Amino acid sequence: MTGISPARGMLRPLVPLYRFGLFIRERQLASGGEPIVRLDWPVVSVGNLSAGGAGKTPLTIALARAWKKNGSHVDVLSRGYGRKTRGALRVNPEGTAEEFGDEPLEIARAADVPVYVANQRYDAGVLAEREAMQAAQQQETALQRPVHLLDDGFQHRQLARDVDIVLVNRRDFSDELLPAGNLREPLTAIRRAHIVAISEEEPELEGKLKALGWTGTVWHLRRRMEAPDVAGPVVAFCGIARPEQFFAGLEAEGLRLAARRAFPDHYRYGHRDVERLAREARAAGATLVTTEKDRARLGRLAEGLPLETARLCVEIPDSASALLESAPDRIERPGAGRA
Repeated sequence: MTGISPARGMLRPLVPLYRFGLFIRERQLASGGEPIVRLDWPVVSVGNLSAGGAGKTPLTIALARAWKKNGSHVDVLSRGYGRKTRGALRVNPEGTAEEFGDEPLEIARAADVPVYVANQRYDAGVLAEREAMQAAQQQETALQRPVHLLDDGFQHRQLARDVDIVLVNRRDFSDELLPAGNLREPLTAIRRAHIVAISEEEPELEGKLKALGWTGTVWHLRRRMEAPDVAGPVVAFCGIARPEQFFAGLEAEGLRLAARRAFPDHYRYGHRDVERLAREARAAGATLVTTEKDRARLGRLAEGLPLETARLCVEIPDSASALLESAPDRIERPGAGRA
């Protein structure tokens, strides 16, 4: 049972066309028809197979923090989905989602590392390397073990990477390809990965990966919700791919949900949305609670609201230490599995 809605189920006849498009792109990459470019510094990609909701952003933040703590110069390269600006830009943590996109803004604020956005992540990486080298020359210091983190990069294959980390979850094993389902690629695409990351709440997935033929590294991630300290009821709302995970996480932390409101992923809030949420909170005597990603998209609309934010955090396993301590010239790749 896939859980695909009847409306999306009607799109199944289009799946072979989408699969054919994947085949054509694979041929282009293999033949050099779509050039693959490489940055000067190592690139570690964090991605997934499905369209949203896998926890890529929390893992990217956790890795960025860990590399920074270890003394490495780390930055994050992102597409900047939903931004209205053009070209390669460094994210200003005090900026807006319209300028940089909600996820890059969240990463810049939470990880406290440089984040760059560009449609072609290579352009973002070139800008990152140039700015870092200029700063190092001005300060007469050397960059320590520089590394790029490529956010949502598994399908962005025109940029060479040294390590591919791919998150999978239970839904991926019963989902369908776009447009009928949420899978951007079939499960067999994990053969390109070097590390597969699963939630420690879904340990059975390791057996399913082995059944697919995966023999490479598996990370078991611990996920936890950092919820605000709210004594009374809350009206929870979000515009993310899997809102039920957010609501369940709040309840698991002891918050009492008077109402829950789910908007489409990357939803652009307007004045009417905010007014409606504020009225609902007042009527219930409740506090509004949302994700940091949604708070970034609200921007100035959030001013004056009784609003708190919650963050999904990921704890990377001890087995990640070898990756975090790799040599600065090129990161040593873990042994990839075969699917």
